[in-house]
Amino acid sequence: MIDLHYWPTPNGWKISIMLEECGLPYRMLPVNIGRGEQFKPEFLAISPNNRMPAIVDHDPPGGGAPVSVFETGAILIYLAEKTGRFCPSGLRERKAVLEWLMWQMGGLGPMAGQNGHFLLYAPEKVPYAIERYGKEVDRLYGVLDGQLARTGAHVAGAEYSIADMAIFPWVRTHKMQQVDLDKFPHVKKWYDRLFERPAVQRGLDLGRELRAPKMDDEARKVLFGQTAATLAPGAAKA
Repeated sequence: MIDLHYWPTPNGWKISIMLEECGLPYRMLPVNIGRGEQFKPEFLAISPNNRMPAIVDHDPPGGGAPVSVFETGAILIYLAEKTGRFCPSGLRERKAVLEWLMWQMGGLGPMAGQNGHFLLYAPEKVPYAIERYGKEVDRLYGVLDGQLARTGAHVAGAEYSIADMAIFPWVRTHKMQQVDLDKFPHVKKWYDRLFERPAVQRGLDLGRELRAPKMDDEARKVLFGQTAATLAPGAAKA
C-alpha cells in the first residue's frame, strides 16, 4: 500500500495519474495546502520542502521499512522503477524521457505557476510580470509543440511515459494560463488524446470535492506569505 499525501493541483495530479496508470493500491491522505497542513511536523518529516504531493511506500522493492519520497519528478521515477512501467530501460529512450521530465520540472511547471500567480492571485496587476511569464509560457508551449511534431503521439518518443504524465496536468491549466491551444495544434491533439485515457480521468477526479471554489484570505496568506523565518521551529503557522 502507498500513502499519497495529496491535494488536487497540477503537481498532485501527476502522481494520482501515475498511480492509476500503474494500478498500484494506494490511499489518499489530504494535505489542505490552503490551511497550512503542509507545514505540520509529521508532513515535513516526509516532505521537508513543505510541498505536496509526497508518498510513503509501505511495500518498497526489496522489502524493509517504508520508503518516503518527495518531489514529483523523484516520485514518478521511483514508481516507474518499482513497477517497471512508463520509463524505458534503453539508454536513449530513457534519456529522452528524463530530459522531458526535467523540462517540465524546471521549465513548464515553475513558469506556468508564476504566470498563473500574476494573472489570478497577485493582489495587484504587475504588467511586467504578466508579460514576462506569459511570453515564457508561450515559448515553452512552442517548444512542446515542436517536439510533438517530431515524435507524434507522445512527448519523449513512441511510448507513453512519465514525461507525458508530468506535462499533461500543467497543460490542463491552459485556459487559466490564457493559452489558446488552437495555436499549438500538436499539443492540442496530444492533450485531447491523453484526456481520454481512463486512468487520467480517474487521476484528475481524485479529491475533486476538496477544491475550494475561491481562494480566501487565509489560504492566500498561507500559500504566498511564507519565508525561512516563518518556517523556523515553532513558527510554522506564522
